[in-house]
Amino acid sequence: MLRKECGRGLQKVLEYQGQWGVDKVFLLTVVYNEHTDFVRSVAFSSDGRQIVSGSYDKTIRIWNAATGEAVGTPLEGHTDWVTSVAFSPDGTQIVSGSGDQTIHIWNAATGEAVGTPLEGHTGWVTSVAFSPDGTQIVSGSDDKTIRIWNAATGEAVGTPLEGHTGSVRSVAFSPDGTHIVSGSGDQTIRIWNAATGEAVGTPLEGHTGSVRSVAFSPDGTHIVSGSGDQTIRIWNAATGEAVGTPLEGHTGSVRSVAFSPDGTQIVSGSHDETIHIWNAATGETVGTPLEGHIGWVTSVAFSPDGTQIVSGSSDKTIRIWNAATGEAVGTSLEGHTGLVNSVAFSPDGTQIVSGSDDQTIHIWNAATGEAVGTPLEGHTGWVRSVAFSPDGTHIVSGSGDQTIRIWNAATGEAVGTPLEGHTGSVRSVAFSPDGTQIVSGSDDRTIRIWNAATGEAVGTPLEGHTGSVRSVAFSPDGTQIVSGSHDETIHIWNAATGETVGTSLEGHTGLVNAVAFSPDGTHIVSGSDDKTIRIWNAATGEAVGTPLEGHTGWVTSVAFSPDGTQIVSGSDDKTICIWDAATGEAVGTLLEGHTDWVTSVVFSPDGTYIVSGSGDETIRIWNAATGEAVGTPLQGHTDWVTSVAFSPDGTQIVSGSDDKTIRIWNAATGEAVGTPLEAHTGLVNSVAFSPDGTHIVSGSDDKTICIWNAATGEAVESTIVDSLNTRYQLAKIPTIQGRLGLQLLI
Repeated sequence: MLRKECGRGLQKVLEYQGQWGVDKVFLLTVVYNEHTDFVRSVAFSSDGRQIVSGSYDKTIRIWNAATGEAVGTPLEGHTDWVTSVAFSPDGTQIVSGSGDQTIHIWNAATGEAVGTPLEGHTGWVTSVAFSPDGTQIVSGSDDKTIRIWNAATGEAVGTPLEGHTGSVRSVAFSPDGTHIVSGSGDQTIRIWNAATGEAVGTPLEGHTGSVRSVAFSPDGTHIVSGSGDQTIRIWNAATGEAVGTPLEGHTGSVRSVAFSPDGTQIVSGSHDETIHIWNAATGETVGTPLEGHIGWVTSVAFSPDGTQIVSGSSDKTIRIWNAATGEAVGTSLEGHTGLVNSVAFSPDGTQIVSGSDDQTIHIWNAATGEAVGTPLEGHTGWVRSVAFSPDGTHIVSGSGDQTIRIWNAATGEAVGTPLEGHTGSVRSVAFSPDGTQIVSGSDDRTIRIWNAATGEAVGTPLEGHTGSVRSVAFSPDGTQIVSGSHDETIHIWNAATGETVGTSLEGHTGLVNAVAFSPDGTHIVSGSDDKTIRIWNAATGEAVGTPLEGHTGWVTSVAFSPDGTQIVSGSDDKTICIWDAATGEAVGTLLEGHTDWVTSVVFSPDGTYIVSGSGDETIRIWNAATGEAVGTPLQGHTDWVTSVAFSPDGTQIVSGSDDKTIRIWNAATGEAVGTPLEAHTGLVNSVAFSPDGTHIVSGSDDKTICIWNAATGEAVESTIVDSLNTRYQLAKIPTIQGRLGLQLLI
């Protein structure tokens, strides 16, 4: 879901446009299960038996092309994202380029580094390739230059090739090794004499967007280029003239192009999440697009025998395809893990808690709208989800810092250290009805159950979703867990065994952002980017009635009223809607007042009020019967509120925010209770009270979960996972619809 995440990330990207060019915001990921971040580059070995992948997790991995199994351990040495990888012609070595401005050569058999890094570029190394005889390496960089290196000694050969006025995005040798072709952000293609470094002829012009990928045909007579203008062009390598008209069909930037070994076909990967095969002679598409990735396709290549195609994507996976049929070969290779988001009433309805992208949680007085105490601070990532414990004494928060934290609802202090285990941003957290366990959902596509008293993980992660887990909740009796994911499905799990119950609930045509059980546990409600709300029979998994339609934007949050007769939904259309749970009809008119996306909504424990959190950094309380706003907006967070929850007795509200803090508020007066709960080093994504109200749990972008003493605000238990630096956090920004994939990489 886009949400404010994209807005904030885009602002950062714009700040760097002058330095990098706007299309530096592209990335890739592999489908084999080992990388912990986006896969940027993939390539076959010369015999087709192995695949090499480079990732933003700073490592290179080798895979068995037949089985999809990882070969050996990751190749480590780069200190920044790996942007390009390639095998030497004889398959004995691998070359890699990185954002650390260096090039490394590796022994493909042992994984050991060969010599020292090749240094000279003053910008990110974006593309690397071996010469056909394996004696030289060519590299392209954001410093606008191309360099040639002696593969044996690592010494630079001659001076840098200069001429491009934009970042060099792609480089390749001609089949005979006499020429080099380069594509650039300046929208041109250049051909160079590999021996002298002199430019050959004038730049090849015609693209109206950044040239992202270039390659020679196997016989060296033609060059193919892919561009941000969504087209592919074929050029005469001798004359520089365009051959025929542009190949059109993609609806997104063309990120990668390659010729088949016999030169008769071209494969292209695009930001439209598809792969196209083209007849190189006629420019016609061959068959239908290869579909399966749920993110930008950033790298494609034919196997040496031309029978298979490998693709890497921003969905963090690598896929192998049958080049003749277009069918996927085997399963995806998985392993790469690279606003007011949540609001909730306390159990007694007197307080509201909110979590925000400002990395903090706020508690609000539900009656007056005043902040209770200072923001709860500690998360280092956006606060995605917040909730009160059933007794209202604690708040739990989940954050993009990949942690969950528990807070004392009364004092705002963190309870213990963060709960560690997730390898991705923690998007949603919730207490079990008896308060003994916590459930969390994460961008790492897993759900985890935790012992609320000790902070220890209970059992192994619940695996099954193929997309980020955005919402989790226990059933009223605590025996089941429901999860909603960006894979557009809903799963029900046995809370004791971790096994899935039945099959996935399918029907939404967009990312599932929110799920909740009805008070009696018989139904589940879900909200999606397809702008609809659906009700499901929890026992059978069947949809109940038709989708609830009315919002004009993505549905970001849903909740049942305490008596189960109504449902409330919040949307990025800035409105809140109340629905009759039995008929699916809208009740009254839309609740309007927020000036930005509504990110979290929840009923008070007695059902008389609704609290909402928004990207406008405020929390609002509404009369559930009349739809009128109650008092003035609750203000205090310094960034988007991401999650809110009431304490079980309704006297307090806890909120999580992008300001990295959690706040507790007196629900009656709206005054802040104590000082902000600080411990997270990332945005706070989710907060919740324990059933007895004594603790608060929070999840954050810092990959941790914290438990806080609700009375003192002291941390009770927490576990810290690897902190994310700023760039890594931005790299983890969710995609638009999970597909448009605006993964903003700074």
